[in-house]
Amino acid sequence: MYSNNRSDSNFHGSRNGSSNSRGGGRSSFGGGNRGWGGGGNSGGGNGGSRGGWGGGNGGGRRGGRKVVSFDPSMFIQKASIDNRASEEQPEVYQNQHAFADFDINEQIKINLAQKGYTTPTPIQDQIIPYILEGRDAVGIASTGTGKTAAFLIPLIDKVLKHPTTRVLVVTPTRELALQIRDELITFSQNLPIYSAIVIGGSSISRQIERLQRRPAFVIGTPGRLKDLDLRHKLNFAHFDTIILDEVDRMLDMGFIHEVKRITDQLPEERQSLFFSATTDKKVEGIMQGFLRNPAFVAIKSTESKANIDQDIVNVRGKVKIDVLHDLLVQKEFQKVLVFGRTKHSMERLTIELGSRGFKVASIHGNKSQGQRQRALEQFRDNRIQILLATDVVSRGLDIKDVTHVINYDLPETREDYIHRIGRTGRADKTGIALTFVD
Repeated sequence: MYSNNRSDSNFHGSRNGSSNSRGGGRSSFGGGNRGWGGGGNSGGGNGGSRGGWGGGNGGGRRGGRKVVSFDPSMFIQKASIDNRASEEQPEVYQNQHAFADFDINEQIKINLAQKGYTTPTPIQDQIIPYILEGRDAVGIASTGTGKTAAFLIPLIDKVLKHPTTRVLVVTPTRELALQIRDELITFSQNLPIYSAIVIGGSSISRQIERLQRRPAFVIGTPGRLKDLDLRHKLNFAHFDTIILDEVDRMLDMGFIHEVKRITDQLPEERQSLFFSATTDKKVEGIMQGFLRNPAFVAIKSTESKANIDQDIVNVRGKVKIDVLHDLLVQKEFQKVLVFGRTKHSMERLTIELGSRGFKVASIHGNKSQGQRQRALEQFRDNRIQILLATDVVSRGLDIKDVTHVINYDLPETREDYIHRIGRTGRADKTGIALTFVD
């Protein structure tokens, strides 16, 4: 267990401001389809098909929320060479292609080379040839494996060869949409490729103006795409190529009706691409009605994070924000991502930590798009030490050199936990993930 006792852990620094604010209440492992508990017979401990962590009996109710018992050891795993050696190691992937081998525009190859891209990742290596052939395709791979480039590279080439092609990319969050847009700009540098990004939190009138120019790529989130459709400013029947990205996350966020609304209006003749980190019955249901004779590429990945040192911080009845404070003042906590359950608790925690002298920002649903983007840029550029977030940034985003991920509130599902801690320990570096428990 990660000690939170100051005398044991060499805590240093003094607190500034009040220590009364806890910055967010307790999280529960509620049951139902998204719970973590396994096999409980009372309260909320069933866990459902997507749960299965925790075990034990379902608890009763406390404060109106379902509570289930769990084993804190599930959050403990030391990152070490021995750990990695003891795990079943996947076979070393043998690439079939280099980027230079693909039948794509030479300027795209130049742009890739300038970014240092020479060897495709496994998902890119396997799925790009199918997309270049014009086939429908399914790509199942975990976050951080290069799925965005896997569809952008061949589709940029498609637009260059067939200038009337229009591409619609649907993705669950604003941040992912912006990241896709940025990668599109990188890969299409010095090429006549135009795009529009349509997301909430930004001026819809400006987005409408951009759409009137008939850009080849439209990248958007389901809610804003629905708004534009209702205003008759976007006609999905005009797109002959569509990508549903991070589909499992879109469904988790409740966008199933918006996704079906979009897919129901697409033309019969189209190329459809489908990317997801995981599959379940809901995901497969969307897939079956969306694709025609697709190529299927699934990249095996390990759920365990051998390069992430996972541990718990036992609050033991102390004021939670004080425990967090005593961690953050330690010099090794250089670039810290803190996850909480609600936007209100994360905003309160941001204000309190700022009053104590920390360089901190937050990103959640109540922030405008400009505020969210500035916070991410400040964190990426090391202008702030701490970024507080809800699960809006737990998937897809590649933020370099995050030293620590702290689960200030417990995640709701095992998948959420995996995606949260996956923001550290990237690119063969070792990271630390800490989970607060009472």
